[in-house]
Amino acid sequence: MASSRDRQRKLARAKLDRQLARRAAAVRRRRQIQAGVGVAVVLVLIVAGSAWALGAFDDEPKENTATEDVCLWTPQDATANTNLKDVGTPATQGLPTDGVRPMTVTTNQGAPITVELDLAGAPCAAASIAHLASRSFYDNTKCHEITAEGAVRCGDPSGTGLGGPTYSFYDENVPTAPSASPAAGQPATYPKGTVAMVANPPGANGSQFLMFFKDFTTADPKYPIIGRVTGGIDVVAKIGAKPTVDNGTGAKVKPKDDDVVVQSLTIGEPVAQATSAPTPPASGAPAASPSAG
Repeated sequence: MASSRDRQRKLARAKLDRQLARRAAAVRRRRQIQAGVGVAVVLVLIVAGSAWALGAFDDEPKENTATEDVCLWTPQDATANTNLKDVGTPATQGLPTDGVRPMTVTTNQGAPITVELDLAGAPCAAASIAHLASRSFYDNTKCHEITAEGAVRCGDPSGTGLGGPTYSFYDENVPTAPSASPAAGQPATYPKGTVAMVANPPGANGSQFLMFFKDFTTADPKYPIIGRVTGGIDVVAKIGAKPTVDNGTGAKVKPKDDDVVVQSLTIGEPVAQATSAPTPPASGAPAASPSAG
């Protein structure tokens, strides 16, 4: 009997050992599964966090500024105004809005006149002039006015003051009107060397521009400033000194011999402008003056 009971105890012990072993193995498997799930959860959280940081879960995707319109061009009816010339329309997107862009106006009056167009203050004017220059719009046209404000007016192929492209654009960078009692030494509204758009009617800018050969201050600024002369201001002044005659409307603004010809107008690539360095004066202009251009 004793040996039979011993065998039963051994069998029961062996059964218990197997049960314990199975339980231990099951525990190990559960722990392995839990560990694997934990790693997977961590990986999912890392991926999700990275996606969130990159904006994948934004309700409204961030705007792509490269596809935003910088300028808008308003069509003009060439059948109603036969002085307009159709050379297409500039781009509306991807236009430079920082730094400056060089412009060179070559006339029959002397050395070329160089200008810096202000891309930050007047990006649409710069874009328009660049577009027109690429179509030879200004070549072999005349500067048809020497204005009473002290500026040479150019950029109208018709020479009538009514010409331009078959689009227009809004004003940019119009100066603030001076105070009622300007302080002594206050800069001119349009300093010598200023380059500005001019339109008829005001606000419907196209191709015509002014180059000021002397300071001009007004209580009612209406010309958007687009840049400044950096070289050849003496040539602008030479043109400005020409005698004038009636232009047919009663205004004595037309150059007497009608001989101021823009042989070519070219535009260079945009250039970043250092804000810390002082801007050099225009050639022929005073080196230091509160009203220098």
